[in-house]
Amino acid sequence: MLGVRRLSALALTAGLLVSACQGREPEQGDGHPAAEELGGGGAVTLWTENTELFMQHPALVVGAPAKLLVHLTALSDFEPLRDAKATFEFQAAAGGDPVVVQERPRSPGVYGPVVTLPRAGRWDLRIIIEGPQLEEVLTVPGLPVYASREELPEAEPEPDDGIAFLKEQQWKTPGFQTAFAEAGTLPAGIEVPGEIVPAAGRYAELSAPVAGLVDAETARRAPAPGERVEEGSVLAVLTPALGERGSAVAEARAELREAEHDYARAKRLLEVEAVPERRVEQARIRLDAAREAMAGFTGGGIVAADGRITLRAPIAGVVAERSLSAGSRVDAGDRLFAIVDASTVWLRAHVPAADASRVDADAGASFTLEGGSAAGETSRTIAVGSMVDHATRSVPVLYEVVNPDGAVKIGAHARVTVRTGDVAEGVLVPDSALLEEDGRPIAYVQAEGERFERRPVVVGPRGSGRALIRSGISPGERVVTGAAYQVRLASLSTTVPVHGHEH
Repeated sequence: MLGVRRLSALALTAGLLVSACQGREPEQGDGHPAAEELGGGGAVTLWTENTELFMQHPALVVGAPAKLLVHLTALSDFEPLRDAKATFEFQAAAGGDPVVVQERPRSPGVYGPVVTLPRAGRWDLRIIIEGPQLEEVLTVPGLPVYASREELPEAEPEPDDGIAFLKEQQWKTPGFQTAFAEAGTLPAGIEVPGEIVPAAGRYAELSAPVAGLVDAETARRAPAPGERVEEGSVLAVLTPALGERGSAVAEARAELREAEHDYARAKRLLEVEAVPERRVEQARIRLDAAREAMAGFTGGGIVAADGRITLRAPIAGVVAERSLSAGSRVDAGDRLFAIVDASTVWLRAHVPAADASRVDADAGASFTLEGGSAAGETSRTIAVGSMVDHATRSVPVLYEVVNPDGAVKIGAHARVTVRTGDVAEGVLVPDSALLEEDGRPIAYVQAEGERFERRPVVVGPRGSGRALIRSGISPGERVVTGAAYQVRLASLSTTVPVHGHEH
């Protein structure tokens, strides 16, 4: 059954069925005019946990056949009911209740029962749904039935401040969904600017250790920006240039080979007690020094027998930059590659010095990237700065963000809600309900089944996939949480969908 909180206000707007079904022949009965020809009809929208009902009806007059237009949506997937039996029971205190049964919809989600009511007064409508998608009973209370045409009230004008988005459009829009806004609380916070930076040990730059030429074959096979590399992967091969430091590399390589030979000879002589241990220790020290000297020239690269230097990836990650071409000459210190592992990144927030004492390091933070509306969550607090930046008068707070799909880009700016440990009260909506328009947050509210409203909102803290709305949306209103952009496009359309119903 329907909870009071889940029942929308009855929207009694005149002529909705006439506009939706204009051009169809009305059904007649017993000489009475069809109620579809009469003004004073209305529309009803209500939601349960499982079902959305949007029903348009003409003015209900005793003895006049009235054709209802009923749209039923399963909220489990926001698809129209396709194979469900619907029983429409009209109930009044005096009894003698008409019942109309439709074994299946006339088209997906659309039912069109025709009923003739015998008495004036207020009638309740029970809709019993039986089918594989769902089974439920809906109740529409207090439908007015008039004794004659003369008693019909004056038709009220249709609201013209909404966005028309028909049920058939909703059903055909991939991802379209709605949800109730609910009163609730979220951890309070301070909204501050921030940026995404590489995590420690997850960013590396590979520079040319010496001047030289880039090997053409390996340059053609070198990874391009966006490609993933493993630690130790070959990125480039350099042939050191003659002169400058190139000759020093040759000298260092010769010294290393001589040191290796001397150390091996000293160990053999020690085995036959031809030299003292001190001689072996001296040879080892010379070898270590030669290796260090060679490493200083090669940057840790491996020197081949022909003198070429193989440069390998220092970490696993994705190539962010590549600055080399086959056969090109590079100078010592030129940056050749930048590699980043963005599976975990850091978020640096800049908290005003006056608010730094309010930061709750254990509470974490939420953030929204520039140009986006969905909020992300930090996984832990790395550090709260102990110094105030003299230029910005802010204290840096560093958070860790787990980023397995790479959606959070290094270098992106963000709006960060740094939590303080307090609690904020307001209206909670899913993050996906919020869009950004001209730099300001908005949401779309489903005022009725096929009428939507654009709402500028003031957004408070975010967290756990929800946002706290300080103004613009009331508890119990239905907000668009999926495909909201399509509703926005409908609001920009100059075409009014008058005859869009498929029935």
